[in-house]
Amino acid sequence: MRIYVGFDDTDTVDSDRGTGKLARWFENELPESCRLWGVVRQQLLLDPSIPYTTHNSSACAVVECSNSLPTSELISRAVRHIERHFIHGSDPGLCVTSEDNPALSKLIDFGRACTSRVVTQKEALEAAKGSHLSGHGGSNDGIIGAAAGVGLTAQGWGGRFIEFGRLRDSPERVRVSDLERSGIAVVSIDRDARFPAFKDFIDTKGWLRPRLWGGKPVLPVIPRDSNLWETVEESKRNKRKNGGE
Repeated sequence: MRIYVGFDDTDTVDSDRGTGKLARWFENELPESCRLWGVVRQQLLLDPSIPYTTHNSSACAVVECSNSLPTSELISRAVRHIERHFIHGSDPGLCVTSEDNPALSKLIDFGRACTSRVVTQKEALEAAKGSHLSGHGGSNDGIIGAAAGVGLTAQGWGGRFIEFGRLRDSPERVRVSDLERSGIAVVSIDRDARFPAFKDFIDTKGWLRPRLWGGKPVLPVIPRDSNLWETVEESKRNKRKNGGE
């Protein structure tokens, strides 16, 4: 069974870690019957009326557990995790639900809304009926992003992976075959739609971050030379003030 654990607003502008890192660290809190499938960063609406820290993004940890594990166990572990790692002055939020929850469709609709208009805590609470949604400090505005992160990730067509397998240990240049074996599909988005061969190399520019497309990690690439491709984006980490993802 797959369980979605959404985190948001656990950091401040001057903190040494962001919500993405907190979500990735949650892997260390999982019971033995669970494993972290991946962590996805979701981008929400940027609007002057929204009080976000740096980029108004949230993070969702996707956890695979045995069907016998109650969701309440992950919720209690996630709450303790937030209480241990959040930065004072932030407005943490937590959302947890399972893939077989009939109420998940409401969170998906809510997540989509959060990418195009300003929403309220009341709307978040309404969308999360039947799921877990809780605030853990400050204004509790983090419940909005936490709920949206779960909905968008469950939808399966948005966001980028900030954790998946040994993604962070990958060399700067990696073979297509190695990525495919790790579960990351490589897709060409050039105008001629050339197909990357298994023996070809990908220049990740030191920043491998697949997209969540069709419920799977997919790396969009463009051709650069014979048997060499490159990712379509690179890290903006040097422009950030805090610990980021």
